[in-house]
Amino acid sequence: MELIVLIAMFFLPSLIALVRSHHNAFAIFLTNFLLGWTLIGWIIALIWSTTSTRQRVAA
Repeated sequence: MELIVLIAMFFLPSLIALVRSHHNAFAIFLTNFLLGWTLIGWIIALIWSTTSTRQRVAA
């Protein structure tokens, strides 16, 4: 159970990006996956996932 919680916390930036439908969600995931083990990489992914998303204009 603790392992699941740790994995969810590790991928928190990616989860936030997905929930917010961030236009760079895949890039945030890659940053989180490849650099998240470093604290600075995880913080960058977290900040990036909380930045504003592009507003899509309905046609």
